Amino acid sequence: MNIALLSVPVLLQRLSPGECVCVCACVRVCVCARVCSTESSAGRKRPAIRLLHTLGVKELFSAETVSCVGWESLSITDDSFTLILLFPTTGTVSKGHPTTELAFLIRLSGLFLHVSSWNTCLSRIYIFFFSEFLTVQSIDLTKSKSGADRMQHHTHLYQSENFIVRRGQTFQMWITLSRPFDPSTDKLHLELKTGPLPSMSKGTHVIIPLVEGLEDGRWEALSVNSPPTAAIGRYQLTVETTCPNGQAMSTHDPANDIYMLLNPWCEDDKVFMDSEEERQEYVLNDVGLIYYGTEKQIGMRTWNYGQFNDGMLAACLFVLEKSGTPPSGWGDPVNVVRIISAMINSPDDLGVVEGNWSGNYSAGTSPTTWSGSVEILKEYHKNSGAPVKYGQCWVFAGIFTTVLRCLGVPSRTVTNFSSAHDTDVSLTTDVYLDENLDPIEHLNADSVWNFHVWNDCWMARPDLPPGYGGWQAVDATPQETSQGTFRCGPASLTAVRNGQVYLKHDCPFVFAEVNSDKIYWQRNIDGTFSQIYSEKKTVGHNISTKAVGSEERSDITHLYKHPEGTEEERIAVETACRYGTKAEAYSSPTAEDVSIEVTMDGEGPKMGGDADLTIMLQNNSAEQRTIILHSQAAVMYYTGVHKAMIRKDVTDIDVLPNEVKVLEWSLEYTDYKNQLIDQAALMLTLSGRVKETQQVLATQFSFRLRTPNLTITPVGKAAVGQRMAVTISFTNPLPQVLKAVIFHFEGLGLLTARKITYGDIGSHASVSLTEHFVPTLPGPRKLLASLDCKQLTQVHGVTDITVEGESNGAS
Repeated sequence: MNIALLSVPVLLQRLSPGECVCVCACVRVCVCARVCSTESSAGRKRPAIRLLHTLGVKELFSAETVSCVGWESLSITDDSFTLILLFPTTGTVSKGHPTTELAFLIRLSGLFLHVSSWNTCLSRIYIFFFSEFLTVQSIDLTKSKSGADRMQHHTHLYQSENFIVRRGQTFQMWITLSRPFDPSTDKLHLELKTGPLPSMSKGTHVIIPLVEGLEDGRWEALSVNSPPTAAIGRYQLTVETTCPNGQAMSTHDPANDIYMLLNPWCEDDKVFMDSEEERQEYVLNDVGLIYYGTEKQIGMRTWNYGQFNDGMLAACLFVLEKSGTPPSGWGDPVNVVRIISAMINSPDDLGVVEGNWSGNYSAGTSPTTWSGSVEILKEYHKNSGAPVKYGQCWVFAGIFTTVLRCLGVPSRTVTNFSSAHDTDVSLTTDVYLDENLDPIEHLNADSVWNFHVWNDCWMARPDLPPGYGGWQAVDATPQETSQGTFRCGPASLTAVRNGQVYLKHDCPFVFAEVNSDKIYWQRNIDGTFSQIYSEKKTVGHNISTKAVGSEERSDITHLYKHPEGTEEERIAVETACRYGTKAEAYSSPTAEDVSIEVTMDGEGPKMGGDADLTIMLQNNSAEQRTIILHSQAAVMYYTGVHKAMIRKDVTDIDVLPNEVKVLEWSLEYTDYKNQLIDQAALMLTLSGRVKETQQVLATQFSFRLRTPNLTITPVGKAAVGQRMAVTISFTNPLPQVLKAVIFHFEGLGLLTARKITYGDIGSHASVSLTEHFVPTLPGPRKLLASLDCKQLTQVHGVTDITVEGESNGAS
């Protein structure tokens, strides 16, 4: 019997084709194999081992002795075979003469063998000392919401046990290895992959070498860090180990995926915001306020953004993935917000919400019914990207805020009152009248919405000249296309304010929304049009958003435009309009000595009552003036689109020198009761001509009929895990029955969205209902409710509920 101590190359040269071998590796597993012959690339024959059978050592051998018993199960039929014993170098092995007693060598590895019984069947014994493979046994990410990483990365509010971190910031992880790490021979690195086709050149396949120290055979990676430009999204994590015996890759475990977000706390991130108070509001606040109505009657409703709700991060990343855009571009906030702007609406990419301004919502949910984004985004995700029905501007904007805050972009919901919609890039709002000063409806494509809701987001703009970073306007409501897709922004507010509409993205459209002049054109006998009047202060009023750290309304009009009528504001308008299609509209103004104005008392008319307005004509001349005044009242969509004309009058009015003549104008309930839609919006259009001077007068006044609120009253103690109730009270303001009334409720940490079909509510009747639920999260919470029916919309309410924790709530 020959005993030899060999290296692997020499060992393979000693083996012959057809020879049976038994390999005992690490004294753990026995492998029976047959030596076969393979051909190298050079054409030479070389030995290789073909596996026949594998058996655990304990199944083959007894505890202390070895015999030939059991070898038949390994299909060993040759008269002789070779035994190869492989020992790990981690043991203390003598490096003496190759003829060292075999039993001594085996004892050093912990298995006691008596080789005397093998003499009849063993022809050769080869002994080879080797290093074990280095493999990963486990990866430990600090995924707990209360863990140090998630607290430091400000991701502890996400109701998820996933590992959620922000780019540009270090995080910790532990990797447990199969044996102690030898820094002189072993290597280790992380691999992160995101997207369908990860690529190192595009930053979606990242290799991170680990260079920190070791402790007790575990690798402590204290300095895993992503650059502040890393693409956001979900990364698959694997670990590759390298040792003298070869390489090994850990198995991908979805539970160890890393969710990478933008980082407003990192100075080198483009979305960095240096005010902690503003970061708390614009990134971490999951409830907000959305304003609506008219500039004289500003309404307010609470909206649940819910960006940290369970499933929201997955839904928001699904929106990005559904866009089909390459993840390599998801590191640039400008690109990210343009993608999301397009994906919130549905016309050209089957985005989250389908818009509907028709008044018929029978195939879905009325836009006024929604109170938050969570239900909508979850439904979109659950249905694999089928658009949710239906939404209008505030719904698009509320969802946009949710997605942006969820992904780490500081953002806010913004409402512009008297918001222009320029359809022909003229940067003016054009009103066309016929020879009799009546509107020509088919030409009046431009419109002024009572209100329009969009978003601001905060970021640096290195793609623009210095000074244009900060707040950027973005809009997900599908109005006009941008580079072939329904989206808008980001448009620098600084550029919009100064009329620099040549800067990207979509500054002309945003400028027209907030600061375009309304120009009236009259048709001539030959079919051409002449400019007869212009209004310079009708667009872009009371631009509103929720104040930081409070529930007050913050007026941010000054960020979008200079004060009306100032030299700076006129320069901005003229600068912008030089790039429009009607630059010739800016000629010398016509002299005026008669002015017209419409006013409204208090908060304005209520639904179910008459609408009373005041018209004031002021003659600033020393002579009498006679005005032929045309008035027209119409029901409007809040977007400024005409639905139906409900009243029209023509009156001759004499105004004495220097007189202010006050006219009372009233619209009765019976005039509008069968025509109202959604926001109960109406518009009074006045136009006229002064007989003596041919001066043209024109103005439009939008108003709405105020709807009542729901009164919500908590009943009982609010504590996590304990059942409580609220009562909801409502009085029908209309002298008619409300049919098929539906109540909706939701509240983050209180109850998931639920719907209650109530039935009919009689004329001027008061109703009350009670709803029970069990709070799931402690702290200050808001419960939202809304009422929906065909006869009355935009009815909602909110109440604050402070929920005690489980320990405090136990009795």
